[in-house]
Amino acid sequence: MSELEDNSAGAVSIFMGNVRNRGKFGNVLEIYYEAYGEMAEVKLREIESEVKTKWNIKKLVAIHRIGNLKVGETSIIIGVCSEHRHEAFEACKYVINNVKTRVPIWKKEMSEESQMWTDGILLE
Repeated sequence: MSELEDNSAGAVSIFMGNVRNRGKFGNVLEIYYEAYGEMAEVKLREIESEVKTKWNIKKLVAIHRIGNLKVGETSIIIGVCSEHRHEAFEACKYVINNVKTRVPIWKKEMSEESQMWTDGILLE
């Protein structure tokens, strides 16, 4: 990803979350992601700001897809570049953990038998 290129960085950490074939309610064919877009952008910017105060990172990219995704497709990608690997790993882990708990994105698991909304965050 050219967005993560920086000649002063010695480390790039990338996390990719993919749709798996097994979910909370059984076998999964696809997942439907829905988001409160404006609030999601605000929360992502907050997380980015926190990361930049905790670690000396050079660049951060976080993209979460919305809509229907089939098994095997990537739903989220996070990339962090920094001078050293420890910062890149820790920042990447922090971003995914906080996206999962703070960003208003919900998912519906779809199988041959049913469609069920799974855990998601509740807006305060």
